[in-house]
This record gives sequence, C-alpha cells and structure tokens, in this order.
Amino acid sequence: MASLGDLERVVMDHLWSADGPLAATDLRDALADRGLALTTVHTVLGRLQQKGFVTHDEARPRRFRPTAGRAEHAAGLMHEVLGQAADRQAVLARFVGSVDAEEAALLRRLLDGPAPGVGSPPPA
Repeated sequence: MASLGDLERVVMDHLWSADGPLAATDLRDALADRGLALTTVHTVLGRLQQKGFVTHDEARPRRFRPTAGRAEHAAGLMHEVLGQAADRQAVLARFVGSVDAEEAALLRRLLDGPAPGVGSPPPA
C-alpha cells in the first residue's frame, strides 16, 4: 500500500469527510488557508489516483472520491506493517501492550465475536 505525503493526507481527509465526491475547485477552496493553486490540487489528485486512493467520474468538472474509507485505509496500513515484520508475535504483543483498557476490551469483543459490518459501529 502506497504511503501518503502530508498534502495528500490533507486532501484525503477532506475527501473522507465529504458527503460525496468533490471537484478539484472544492478542494482548493477547502484548503484556501494553504494558498494552493488549482494546478497543485490537480497534481495531488493525479498522484492519489495513480496510488489507487481516489477515483473520479467522467463528468466535467471531474469529481473525486476515495476508493476506500478511512478505516479501510488504516487497517491496510496496519496489515502491511505486520506483514513486513520478521517477528509478527513481537509486533502484536507490543501493540496489544500499548492499548488502553477500553481499546483492549474492544479488541477482545472483536476477536471473540463476528466482526461488525463495514461502516457499522462496534458493539457497545
């Protein structure tokens, strides 16, 4: 899984938070405090598309949307790191040892029961 640069991450955060697809001009306007040129936004979107993070419709102007949700992206990164580890057990042990009690309880529930559907909240 390709990594995200700082500006790519900011753009993805906006796309993940949006109610629907966004045009490059929408993103430029949302990032007005950064003073980005529209060409810069197009360049970032092109890189994100090449990396497989976004897709667009064929309408004009093109509207971009993420190919996966934020949680799916984070899970993919976690899986990639674990897959590259020489000692998976040590990595998992360190991770589990670093979570707080609430996160540990959530992990237990997720491991003991059926995984919640995509987009559904974990059980309370």
